[in-house]
Amino acid sequence: MSIFGKIKDAIFGKKKAPDPTPSTSAMPQMNTPSDPGFAPAAAPAAAPVIAEVDVVAVLTEKAAGAGQALNWRSSIVDLMKLLDLDSSLENRKELAAELGYTGDTNDSATMNIWLHKQVMRELSENGGIVPAELKD
Repeated sequence: MSIFGKIKDAIFGKKKAPDPTPSTSAMPQMNTPSDPGFAPAAAPAAAPVIAEVDVVAVLTEKAAGAGQALNWRSSIVDLMKLLDLDSSLENRKELAAELGYTGDTNDSATMNIWLHKQVMRELSENGGIVPAELKD
C-alpha cells in the first residue's frame, strides 16, 4: 500500500470490501409473470455514498490521546507520527515521489512543507473536509 494510502486509511478508517456476488443458495427462485405471487426483480442497490470526513476533528482527537505535543497542523513528520507511521526521511522521500514532488528531496525543509500541503490537498480531494489554511 502507498504511504498516502496509509495516511488516508489512518484518518478515514479502512473501508470493508463489499461482499462478492451472493451465493446461489441465497438467491430467490425466479417467478414468471404467470406465476402467482410474481414480483419483478428489485433494482440493484445504489452505490453507497462516501461520507465526508472532518480531517481536523479526527486529527485533533488523535492528538488529544497522543501523550505528546505534535504539531500535525504544519509538520508532515508530526502528522505521520500522530498516525503511527514511519516518518523517516526515506519514507518522506517515497511519499514525495508518490505525490509528484519535483523539487530537491535533499532540501528536506522545503520538501516537508510541500508534502504537508499536498497531503492535505489529497485528503480534501478524497473526501476529507480540510480548511483552506492547511492546503495553501
